[in-house]
Amino acid sequence: MVDRILIDTLHLKSRDFAIRWKDKIRKASHLKHYNALEDGPLLELNGAVYSTLSRTLDRGIDRTLVGNFFVTLGKARMQEEFPISEVIYALNLAQQTVIEYIMTDFALDNPVRMYQAMGAITRVAEFFILGCFYTTKGFLEATYIHMNKQDAVSEGLLKKYFKDDFFFKKD
Repeated sequence: MVDRILIDTLHLKSRDFAIRWKDKIRKASHLKHYNALEDGPLLELNGAVYSTLSRTLDRGIDRTLVGNFFVTLGKARMQEEFPISEVIYALNLAQQTVIEYIMTDFALDNPVRMYQAMGAITRVAEFFILGCFYTTKGFLEATYIHMNKQDAVSEGLLKKYFKDDFFFKKD
């Protein structure tokens, strides 16, 4: 079970987590597309991740909630012309932000909290791994649709290179 304080903190202080994430982004010079954004729009890209994580920690992994959230995120980043490698790395930095908070600010002052922190870190990692999976699916699906409709690439050629089964493709 994840401590209620952690769940509430992730939800109520999602902007604080987004600011910590933004600081990590700014230090990663290879994230050119993210670093080209002003602070406000950059923070908006990431704020909802922590609220969604909070709901997931509170209720358990709901593949529909997590899947919809991250597929939509992947599609949006593709339409905004972010490289998928930057998107996945940015998600990794979001995960690091949460884990660092748990290990440093989550009051690891007693064995019970230490045990809860280990369980929370495992659930956070599961959330972000699933997030990377669905983000990639959403990104590839948006690429597939764009190439088929905007670039007139044939369905046959697309199916040859896009082996994934896109379950939201009807959008």
